[in-house]
Amino acid sequence: MGEQMIRFIRFDSTGAVAEETARRISAAARRAIALRGRFLCVLAGGRTPLTAYDRLVHQPEDWAHWHLFLGDERCLAPDDPERNSRAIASALTERVPIPSVNLHWIPAEAGAESAARRYDALIATQMPFDLILLGMGEDGHTASLFPGHETPADVRAAPVHEAPKPPPDRVTLTPLALAAAPERLILVTGAGKREALAAWRRGADLPVARVAALGRTDVLMDPDAAGD
Repeated sequence: MGEQMIRFIRFDSTGAVAEETARRISAAARRAIALRGRFLCVLAGGRTPLTAYDRLVHQPEDWAHWHLFLGDERCLAPDDPERNSRAIASALTERVPIPSVNLHWIPAEAGAESAARRYDALIATQMPFDLILLGMGEDGHTASLFPGHETPADVRAAPVHEAPKPPPDRVTLTPLALAAAPERLILVTGAGKREALAAWRRGADLPVARVAALGRTDVLMDPDAAGD
């Protein structure tokens, strides 16, 4: 595994990135359900992923067999609009008939340590995933794996404190969990991501680069992020 497993794919617009993301999620779901009767997908928050989820709402999916997980979550109240689970509910899960027992959200309102322990135990019984969807921050972070932060190697979910962007307390999947899928999609859109994306492609040791190198990963970019 390594660079040969990572493909950087440029699209004509942010909307095209979202459209392709929805298409790939749908295709992965149909493959997984045909093979083993269920689809396990790790979702990301962020504007472009949410746009992709909105497109999925209008497709005839086998929703009863979808199981959804989160790459990270913020330690906020469950109904806080800054929670990834809340944003995904508004964009997708409140609009389609996915059974509530199939929504495996991080209980981050319990505090980072407790939530991480509980989520680690949960996903240990579910992995491997079929597809992992991630974004990238302007500093090259992905999920809540931030530059300069140590991540334990022996757990699947870890608490995060003193995150460089609010809120400071979070829970994130670790590389041990993010490696547990045959494919990862990383969405990189917007001019604010251009510098970090360029640094990554030059070989900078960023969290997103380390996660992408875990296995087959496609990076879907819009023109603003990709630059020239």
